[in-house]
Amino acid sequence: MKHYELLFVVKPTLTEEEVNGKLEFVKDVLTKNGAEIKTVDAMGVRKLAYEIEKCERGYYFVIYFQGNPAILDEVLRNLRLDENIIRFLNVKFENKKEIAQWEKLAANAAKKSTPKEEKKVEPAAAGEEQAE
Repeated sequence: MKHYELLFVVKPTLTEEEVNGKLEFVKDVLTKNGAEIKTVDAMGVRKLAYEIEKCERGYYFVIYFQGNPAILDEVLRNLRLDENIIRFLNVKFENKKEIAQWEKLAANAAKKSTPKEEKKVEPAAAGEEQAE
């Protein structure tokens, strides 16, 4: 099985439920075609380098997965047909050095996606000054 990274950008005009639906759609296409998803990195809304289809921003997602090369045709066909996905990029990692890098990237994305315990920091009152 080969190692892949799939980045895609969804239009910012969609609601949160529709954006999550697009992510689930892509994940379903991957799993139905035999891919094993390692991790998903939802990068959120970011500014595009240039305007695409009158959009200056987009929801970025990166999926790290393993699978056979034959599944790429079906996945990329579905991405091309969806008008709400404005850009996508697929990267294949082949040699041992690239696969080691893929493992690091997937591990970092998994760490980012797990919720951390947030410490409650109470702001100082408006009239009070903080002592150092």
